[in-house]
Amino acid sequence: MEEIKILVVDDESRMRKLVCDFLQKRGYQTYEAGNGEEAVDLFFQKKDVDLIILDVMMPKMDGWQTCREIRRYSKVPIIMLTAKSEEKDELLGFQLGVDEYISKPFSPRILVARVDAILRRSGTADDKLEVGGIAMDKSAHQVTVDGEPIDLSVKEFELLDYFMTNRGVALSREKILNNVWNYDYFGDARTIDTHVKKLRSKMGEKGSYIKTIWGMGYKFEV
Repeated sequence: MEEIKILVVDDESRMRKLVCDFLQKRGYQTYEAGNGEEAVDLFFQKKDVDLIILDVMMPKMDGWQTCREIRRYSKVPIIMLTAKSEEKDELLGFQLGVDEYISKPFSPRILVARVDAILRRSGTADDKLEVGGIAMDKSAHQVTVDGEPIDLSVKEFELLDYFMTNRGVALSREKILNNVWNYDYFGDARTIDTHVKKLRSKMGEKGSYIKTIWGMGYKFEV
């Protein structure tokens, strides 16, 4: 699967690195720009940017002008970051065609979740996942490990999907129950442990990617 590419534009290098680190853990490829002019040049040079995370307050060319320049030629999804949270700024952003508006300070995990949601809505994020030799095709309901297909039950498939989608994130048993078995499930955490055991077995050596966090739950980590 071709990697989704995200352009992160912020004049603060620490902020760029923080955002890029979280996006890369999620499996996205990132480009960085330190100001608006650099961002516009990079966007048209690369020609394969799937989403832009754009800070408002920057030297040379601010986020608004950068957005205007890009919107003249492209409908690429744009998330605006700003230290302000005034209504007029949000309205201006949406008038310029901004898809999402997030005020600083923000949780990087929430930002990544917003990125996921926008890419799903725009149809950029497809139904295929590939991590560490494990390939999942959701539409075909198939999983291969190092090219070899493995036979999973519906719940095992959904569990692996949840783990791969949230790779690198510590997941409590309660969270897994709520997201994979849904809130109307009246079982207990032992159900998860049983399914994880079967899933690990079917994944062979790759089963070690599902790490146990004692007293909490699990984390999928390559």
